[in-house]
Amino acid sequence: MASLDDRPIPGSGPLLPPGPIPGRNPGEDRTMTLENPPYRPAAGEAPDRDAAPPATTGLRALAQRHLSKLVVAPSFAAILLFVYGFILWTAYISFTNSRMLPSYELVGTDAFTKLWRIERWYVAIENLLIFGGLFIGISLVVGIVLAVLLDQRIRGEGVLRTIYLYPMALSFIVTGTAWKWILNPTIGIQEFVRGLGFPTFTFDWIVQQDTAVYTLVIAAVWQSSGFVMALFLAALRGVDQEIIKAAYLDGASLPRIYWGIVLPSVRPVFMSAFVILAHLAVKSYDLVVALTGGGPGYASDLPATFMYEMTFRRNQIAIGSASALMMLATVVAIIVPYLYSELKGGKRV
Repeated sequence: MASLDDRPIPGSGPLLPPGPIPGRNPGEDRTMTLENPPYRPAAGEAPDRDAAPPATTGLRALAQRHLSKLVVAPSFAAILLFVYGFILWTAYISFTNSRMLPSYELVGTDAFTKLWRIERWYVAIENLLIFGGLFIGISLVVGIVLAVLLDQRIRGEGVLRTIYLYPMALSFIVTGTAWKWILNPTIGIQEFVRGLGFPTFTFDWIVQQDTAVYTLVIAAVWQSSGFVMALFLAALRGVDQEIIKAAYLDGASLPRIYWGIVLPSVRPVFMSAFVILAHLAVKSYDLVVALTGGGPGYASDLPATFMYEMTFRRNQIAIGSASALMMLATVVAIIVPYLYSELKGGKRV
């Protein structure tokens, strides 16, 4: 009887038939057992790069190939539904006779015809032209002036930049509420100046029909001019300083350098700032509600407040949807030329 020492150890038998092992010399014929493990590259020896990695199959491979698409798919679906889906729904409703509840029977362009017969809509359009023109123009001028002043590397630049940018961190609701207190004739600027000894001073624009829209301009410029300043300051810091030094050596004055050299070189920023400010002007709603409420009466109405009034208070959903499409068309008319100019400029480069 064989002794225990002579019995074969389970698993110690040949795992592969004898023969040459890949990666070894052809003359070497060794059996792979537990005592002779499979060949491993020695230290410093390059592994065999011709060996293909194990293939991944099934759902895991499919998920790996389309991982990026799977990650953005929920966000894309939400945008597709809640943005573009509701835009299409609003466009459809504008061609119906919907009132308190949506009606899906198409009646043509009756809602648009009624819209352009409402006097309040013309007041909103006129106010948009006044508000948008002054808001965009003054914000650009103030922002450029602040950017030029900060570009002189003055002391305390970081503190001043923070102060100018702080209003942009506030919402338009907060801005409108604060300026409503400031412009209130009984507790605001008018009362403060009269308390200084000027009893005849009057600043009651917010309660006058002819001037209420200008209070919207004051509040909007206060909030947005710092943002324009940041855009132009970043652009000014990117201008080649060698050109400015050369202009100094030629005897050009500082205003002449900025007007003739620096500002023309940052021309694309003008278009970007204009598009952003115009978009803010067209969709302004919360500022109007918080500051003037559209009043006195509807003297300071804008298209956004008109749309809300018609849709949710007057139960004229079709007319409100038609006014919303008019606002969308205005934004598209502003953005499309900008995108065209940017894409055209990119092709030239």
